[in-house]
Amino acid sequence: MSKQGGHLGLGDRLKEGPAPELIASAFALEAGDGPLLFHGMSLADLAHTVMLIEVGIIPPQAGADLLAALLAMHAIAPADFPFDPAHGDAYTNREHYLREQAPAAVGWLKAGRPRREASTIAYLLAVRQRLLTLTGALARLMQAILNLAEANLTTVTPDYTYLQPAQPTTLAHYLLTFVQPMTRDLVRLRGAFERTNCSPAGSGSVNGSRLPLDRTRLAELLGFEGLALHTRDAMWQPDGPIEVMAAVVALLVNADRLAEDLQIWASVEFGMVELSDRHSRISVIMPQKKNPYSLAFVRGVAREMMGRLVSAAAVGATPSGQVDNRIFAYGGVPRALDQAALTVDLLAGTIAGLSVKREVMAHRAAQGYSGATDLTDVIMLEAGVDSGTAHRIVGRAVRAALQIDKPLDAALLDTAAKAITGQPLHLSEDKITEAMDPLAIVKARAGPGGAAPESVRTMITQFRTSLADAESWRSEIEIKLAVAEDGLLETAQKLTHSE
Repeated sequence: MSKQGGHLGLGDRLKEGPAPELIASAFALEAGDGPLLFHGMSLADLAHTVMLIEVGIIPPQAGADLLAALLAMHAIAPADFPFDPAHGDAYTNREHYLREQAPAAVGWLKAGRPRREASTIAYLLAVRQRLLTLTGALARLMQAILNLAEANLTTVTPDYTYLQPAQPTTLAHYLLTFVQPMTRDLVRLRGAFERTNCSPAGSGSVNGSRLPLDRTRLAELLGFEGLALHTRDAMWQPDGPIEVMAAVVALLVNADRLAEDLQIWASVEFGMVELSDRHSRISVIMPQKKNPYSLAFVRGVAREMMGRLVSAAAVGATPSGQVDNRIFAYGGVPRALDQAALTVDLLAGTIAGLSVKREVMAHRAAQGYSGATDLTDVIMLEAGVDSGTAHRIVGRAVRAALQIDKPLDAALLDTAAKAITGQPLHLSEDKITEAMDPLAIVKARAGPGGAAPESVRTMITQFRTSLADAESWRSEIEIKLAVAEDGLLETAQKLTHSE
């Protein structure tokens, strides 16, 4: 074989081509990520060629020929490109194709650029777009939850801790438990995007390049906001996949907690909500069952993503300048983002289709002596005993009430108070009933963040504002990226026709 067109994994340094077992394992894995990275690698190659022409490194005719071949390859659908592990990874597959289309010009594409640059850029472009997609999915989930909360400002429901009745609340206040951390998820996703959206292009090998590569121009052509400055760090950045996966896991753990609660609430034993038929699945063998499959799937994905986070950290824990953290992250992280976005959209649809059993919730909220905390406060304020003593009195009275299966009343409280303080409380039955009333309990929580309807309305307004800000940012960024890509393709087209 000629030196000009030798085996892509061989060059002049190695005397033989790759072993079949290398092709079947490592090359197959890397080539398998080719369709996912194809679009970004095309943009990276086009930008690099445009920059080489503009700074005068590549002769004009060779540059025009190379750009024409790159544009023709860019037009191929990623799924239709003939990736073959026998030709190596995604980069060398593309180079093999270009050698057939522009054999005299393809060698210029290597000027000032190692193999990993195009792949790294493609990975970053894939991740940044998917971070925007996941942000949009999260916004839809937040919108679905906020809509359900707004429709249930006065829907009284029991709040559970340790799966035991704790205090009455409203469904709206409960639901905002999950929206609040989603506002933090928005911040985490934006931060991960901003750090992903820094260009490693034009870094050279490890210590830069003696060629006059215009890194700022490359960043502009590829829509990056700035530079990943240090040339050695720019090509490796092992913390990037860890940060992205950590943001994904934080988001999905919050979604999992909601899905777990709703799966319990949808059980026959609780019966407080029901999933729509379109988000459920029947049992193959038990015809009476309606399984909350959508919620189970959300839970499974959250757990699977925890494993991917650990994997991202594990492969990054290596001597610097190693490929470990890259070859597995290139496909793994973008696919994880795809799965996360689909899962978040699934949960959003499930929430939107949820049926709320308000009567069951109200009944449950009045059970289990869940007004005991408020009764303790009333005793403290009305009878002049300290909080700890009031707590003991109510606790003893609840124990006595459970033994005879009856509600708390003045007699039970007086008996308990005499045993503890030597004095009865003399609370009226009306005071006790009012203190234990679930709706009255909710309305009393009027402070910031509380369950009272006016407090919840304020929070909903604030969360909708955060959501609108995030959506505005996402829309603005997507427009910027589209403009940059269109500009790159237009510039490349013009240079193919330059004299």
